[in-house]
Amino acid sequence: MRTPASICRHPIHPMLVVFPIGLWIFSLVCDVIRLTGAPGEAWSTVALYSMVGGLIGALCAAIPGFIDLLFYKGGAPPVRKIALTHMAINLTIVVLYAINIWLRMRSFVSVSPGLSTPVLLSIAGVALLFVSGWLGGQMVHVYGVGVEGRE
Repeated sequence: MRTPASICRHPIHPMLVVFPIGLWIFSLVCDVIRLTGAPGEAWSTVALYSMVGGLIGALCAAIPGFIDLLFYKGGAPPVRKIALTHMAINLTIVVLYAINIWLRMRSFVSVSPGLSTPVLLSIAGVALLFVSGWLGGQMVHVYGVGVEGRE
């Protein structure tokens, strides 16, 4: 699939999604470490900064992903529905993490011990990441979206 969001015939979106995925999963790992009783606020602070980096990365990945969606012209009928669902889930994740960051900033980075609202939002965000990643993988590996010569 050739779109303007490519470099040397390689789509940019899959190159960028690794950053928000990795950072948001790492932020949840930091929260879990904090929940297990790690002293101090360092893990909560690292979780917050990881979320911010993930949010920036997600917004950067969304632009070429949206361009790919606009320029997609073929393939099996369910692909467009899968792509729109993938996008809707990703936008939901971005909103969840924006709220999560806002809540953490309001409480001065401190996440109280136990399953607080920010930690629950992180769990929900990562769970949705798995669903969205599954759909993205389905588009590529089952329907060949983004694989040159398969659409």
